Order: sequence, then structure tokens, then C-alpha cells
Amino acid sequence: MKTEKRQISEIPFKNPEAFSAELSAWFSDAARDLPWRSEPSLYRTVVSEFMLQQTQVTTMLPYFDRWMQNLPDFEALANASEETVVKLWEGLGYYTRARNLRKLAIQWVAAPIKPEGAAEWLNYPGVGPYTAAAIASIAQKDYAAVVDGNVVRILARLTNDTRDFPDSTSAVKAFTSTANQLIQTAESPGTHNEAMMELGATLCVRAKPQCLLCPVRDHCEGYKNGDPETLPKITRRKIVRKSIDRLFCVSEGQILLYKRPKDSRRLAGQFELPDFAQLGIKAASGDFIAKKSRGIANERIEESIYQVQLSTDDLKQTSNVPDHHWIKIDDLDKVTMTGPHRKWLSQLLAKQKPGA
Repeated sequence: MKTEKRQISEIPFKNPEAFSAELSAWFSDAARDLPWRSEPSLYRTVVSEFMLQQTQVTTMLPYFDRWMQNLPDFEALANASEETVVKLWEGLGYYTRARNLRKLAIQWVAAPIKPEGAAEWLNYPGVGPYTAAAIASIAQKDYAAVVDGNVVRILARLTNDTRDFPDSTSAVKAFTSTANQLIQTAESPGTHNEAMMELGATLCVRAKPQCLLCPVRDHCEGYKNGDPETLPKITRRKIVRKSIDRLFCVSEGQILLYKRPKDSRRLAGQFELPDFAQLGIKAASGDFIAKKSRGIANERIEESIYQVQLSTDDLKQTSNVPDHHWIKIDDLDKVTMTGPHRKWLSQLLAKQKPGA
């Protein structure tokens, strides 16, 4: 059921109606030309919102186009295998999103009554309050406000809210009521939500906000106070640093890879270079060839890669180690790999001598 436009209560800044009107007017002129906007549909909105979870627009655009070419609607996605879906998602990370999107399509196709509002979308896999509000407001004109880091940042600066928040979840909870009140002043809830997201992504950014270009800076108490960049005040999660020694081993046109189990907390079913510790082989037995780094959530992982020529006995031993597989180099494009490892592997293989 849709949330209809309703009477607003007091909003903690002056003239919210003018703010919404000016923001929407700016968005109509400044909105980026994105494929789910130029060809809008419920399905395209759902897919784009899933892909945009923890991923920037510029990164996900080619994935969105490829996805639509292969899985153009709910029915096609529901009928696709999990392997196909994850392969199309390869490189975007956070693969649970892809699996949940497929489960959502299966549930949506089977549902005799389709969801029409944010509250109903919450019953679908992978859909939290933000995604539910985004889908329902943009595709179904539901007056449900999206509240994420971008929206929190705008509202904190708009109201010059100097409270200290222990984490992002607390900040979202604190500003949800204001966001839901503010959207009631908009002509179109979808346009309002997209405009808030656009403003936070392009101008009201975390570092060095472009206040002089902001279309609603006259409403911003943080700007008037002279230091909007310090808002909101949220304690960020500590960075956890890890080190892993990886094995690069090629033999007779094949490469040894590790496949994460399907019940892995992260990157389930993905192939990557093996960890020495898992194979019981000392890193010192190989030649150091590269040092790479990547980030996953709040983890920063440094990965040292060693090239190893295994003995005949060691080669036989690897066949008995769970989740380790010899993959033909010519077949690497057929398996699903973590994005960084595919990139690194391509670089390392390119340096191999012919016949090596």
C-alpha cells in the first residue's frame, strides 16, 4: 500500500516548501543522464538500486547495461541460474546483492499481488528501508523518504546539527523523521528523493562541498555558520588491516585457484589466488613477484603474491585440498572471480613467457 501525501508537522528549518521546489527545479536541469532515468520502469529501478548499494554510479553503469541486455525483466531474472546471475555481477562486489536480486525476482513473479509501496517491498530479499523507499517513490510515487549517508549529510548541514553520532546507523535513525516530513512538501516523491541523492553525490559531498554551486545554499544553516564540511559528526569504523600471502602457480596450461565455499560470509563461490596457509606451503618457497592491496568494507588487505614451481608430489597434494582447483588458463573467462584477483591474474599471466 502506498503512503499518500499527508499533512506535515514542524520541520527544523525555515520554508521547507521553497527548499523542495528549488531542489526539484535544479534536479530537472542538472540530473545526470542515466539509463534507468531515460527509460524508466519498475524493474530497471529495482536493478539500479541494488547495484547502487555500496557502489558508485560510474562504476556500475557498464554492469547495468550488460545486465539489461541479458536479463531485461523480472521473468528473465527469475528463470536465470544463480551461476549466470553471479557471473553477470562479477566485479561489482558484495555478491549477496546479486543473489538477493534473483530471489526477489522469483518472489515477485510468483506473487499474486505485487508490492505497491515501501512497506510491502520490505518483505522482499535484500530490501531494507532505503531501497524500499527508493523503489516505491521513484517507480510507484510513494511518499517514502530515502535516508542514507548522502541524505544525512544534507540534513545535518541544512539544520546545522552538531550532535555526535556513534555510527552511521544512529545518524540515519536520527534524521529519518525529518526526511519523512520534508518529502511531504514535494510535488513528486520520486523526484525529491532522486534530487536529494543527486545533491549529496555531486555537490554536498563529504570533503570540500561545492557550496557556491549548491541550488539550496540559502536554506543551509551549516553554510551560513561557515563550516559545513565538519557535519555530520559521525564516528567512523576503525580500519582493520590484514596481510595475506598468495600463491601463483601455473603448470601445463593450468593455474591453481581457490574457490570460496558457498557458505562463505563474503565472496561465496568466487575463485581467487590460493592462500599459502590453506595449502600448508611456506611462502618462502616461492619467488616474490607482486604486492597488491584492496579494501572490503572497513578492511584493508595487503596481498603478497609469490610464484611457485611445485614438485610432482606437491602437485598431487593440491588435488586433495578442499576447494582448490586446477583451471585451464583458456577457461578463466568462464569462471567467476573476485574483481581484484581477475585483474591481478591478467597482469601476471601477461608477463609469463610463451609456453611457461
